Amino acid sequence: MIKIFTITLLAFSVAGCFSLEQDEKDKQVNLGEIDIQYYANKTITSLEVPPDLTKPNSQDAFKLSEHASNVEENRISFSHNDAVASSVSKVLDTSADIQVKKLGQIRWLVVDKKLGVVWDLAQSFFKSHGFEIKKFNKKIGIMETDFLENYPEIPDQSVGFFRSILQKAVSVRYALPTIDKYRIRIEPTKDNKKTEVYLTLSSMKEVITDTGGEGENTIWQVHSKDEALETEMLYRFMLYLGSDNMKAKDQIIATQKKEKTSVEFVKGVGGYAKLKFSLNKYSTWVSIGWALDQLGVDVEDKDVKEGSFYINIAKEKDKGILSSVFGDDAIKESYQIVVKQISNNATEVYFNDLSEQNKKETIDFSYELLGNIAKQF
Repeated sequence: MIKIFTITLLAFSVAGCFSLEQDEKDKQVNLGEIDIQYYANKTITSLEVPPDLTKPNSQDAFKLSEHASNVEENRISFSHNDAVASSVSKVLDTSADIQVKKLGQIRWLVVDKKLGVVWDLAQSFFKSHGFEIKKFNKKIGIMETDFLENYPEIPDQSVGFFRSILQKAVSVRYALPTIDKYRIRIEPTKDNKKTEVYLTLSSMKEVITDTGGEGENTIWQVHSKDEALETEMLYRFMLYLGSDNMKAKDQIIATQKKEKTSVEFVKGVGGYAKLKFSLNKYSTWVSIGWALDQLGVDVEDKDVKEGSFYINIAKEKDKGILSSVFGDDAIKESYQIVVKQISNNATEVYFNDLSEQNKKETIDFSYELLGNIAKQF
């Protein structure tokens, strides 16, 4: 009898899993309804600060509790639209004209505030969600958070009766941790009257590996982006900057549809790789900046007039144990990526080895890097 009951219980539990997975696929989450709970006590940090990137002064850390009551520091959860809007308004009470721009699959904000104001608000926004600003370069407008685990509690009714019993009985977590970090890029518009904001989510997931007879172990691996979460954070940042709630929603929904950008991957001068875009120079510049954000490449400097990005990056052979995950323990070299306009709607993107040694391994690396950039489109 006990055996039959156990089998039945497991069957219901498995059925519940499939049902939950199907529900998650079919369920459309609306803006403001995603439960986000980042835990600062589960921070996964990088051990290295790249050149010219410095840690912020912790003495200036933003304290949400100074601006809103009944808030537990480092654990902020917004479950509904009204909660998001009201919590944000307590922190920032000024309105702002914010537009959502789109190019292919790239989406960014244009804010009618000065760059320095947006920079300070971005720091405060992430700190209000429990993040520390791990590295920043104000000269080129890039800041990056540390890694935090997002672990909203799952109500019993959402996992089914039998599954919730098993969960309580054996204290099982149905998924290994996923940790997130954000990169935000803040730049002036071409006329220097407004500010552009690009937000990028990067995630890692803990996975179980077989250690070959010595049991199981867990390691961190790159995890596919949760685009709904990235969109939600972009929406919340719009509200934080002072956007009207409904206007922010309407703009984001209007730019949800993805469009492909045409990129041709070819052989260039000296055997180096080259990319061709059917875009003008500025649109290609925006596209390359976005792709570098997606890949987590450290940009040391850039010059929009020259069309150059100066980057620090490690070849695969120079990466250490931690570098593939957190960017640590790697031998990095500097390269230049140049955007040049060929005609009104055609640009080319070149890879330059600043050492000018033209080694075969560097030429091969140009194909690896530009190939990865092309894959983003």
